[in-house]
Amino acid sequence: MTAADGWSGTINGAPTVGSVGRRSKLLSTRDIVLYTEITGDKNPLHYDEEAAQRSQFGGLIVQGGVTSGMLNALVAESLPGPGTVFLSLNLTFTKAAYVGDTITAIVQVEKVRTDKPICTLAVEVQNSKGEVCLKGEAATYTASLR
Repeated sequence: MTAADGWSGTINGAPTVGSVGRRSKLLSTRDIVLYTEITGDKNPLHYDEEAAQRSQFGGLIVQGGVTSGMLNALVAESLPGPGTVFLSLNLTFTKAAYVGDTITAIVQVEKVRTDKPICTLAVEVQNSKGEVCLKGEAATYTASLR
């Protein structure tokens, strides 16, 4: 790739197709509280232990935004890396994430444009049992930070 492709001014340079990044976090009630402070989401499934136990989930679950938010940190910090933002994000939530779960966000580079610093990524978040909590596809743009 050349300087005209847009990747030359990025910290990490252009990622390669097939590259994989991972980021993990132990979920806690503090994550629920912090997310609620930002969004106002006070769904009883996140706060009312008795109601959550009676639901099909069988216990307190974290907001989907906490789970999907792991992808934000992963693309901005690791792959593609600093300066990266989402252009699009298409997700399917397949399983709830619970307080006490360790979740792992995973991205894999599927396509790298040669004319602009844009990538297509397969995205996924798994729980500590390796079960998929969400999956989808994202397009990212990486701004030059140099």
